[in-house]
Amino acid sequence: MEPLFLVGYMGCGKSTLGRKLAHWLGVSFADTDTLVEQREGASVADVYELAGAEYFRQAERAVLDELIASGACTVISTGGGLPAWGDNMARMNAVGTTVYLRRPAEQIIRRMSPYGRQKRPRLRGLSDTELVEFMRRDMAEREPFYAQARLIVDCIGKSDAELIEWIIQNR
Repeated sequence: MEPLFLVGYMGCGKSTLGRKLAHWLGVSFADTDTLVEQREGASVADVYELAGAEYFRQAERAVLDELIASGACTVISTGGGLPAWGDNMARMNAVGTTVYLRRPAEQIIRRMSPYGRQKRPRLRGLSDTELVEFMRRDMAEREPFYAQARLIVDCIGKSDAELIEWIIQNR
């Protein structure tokens, strides 16, 4: 089995679904955000804020390259911005199956805990109204990259079990 990359906006459920999907398939799971944190010895928020966006994106790319080079049969949850930087989306499409988990901003916000909002530097300090507008704009900028995924699944009204079944049937 080739690697299966889950892409989509922050908070759309890539990590949660990825763990379940990997368990169901009997393969390993990797989360690029977690691997960046381990590599850098700091949270994603701290790396992003202290070293800058460009450094963070390069760290993400290094993790992506390592995962691809490993050749492991893995379900990989990517950071929300990873597909929109450089040729990352093309790299993932060249070596595995990419799955875009599409959710509207309002649903992501309902799913996101206060901690989830706080740990994401780009969301800190935004009111609910500002948050919706920010996410809609940001998602629109990233949509052309996400839309390059081999599989696109609208997650509205689907349970994790239904999403897993759909991904497995369509990969």
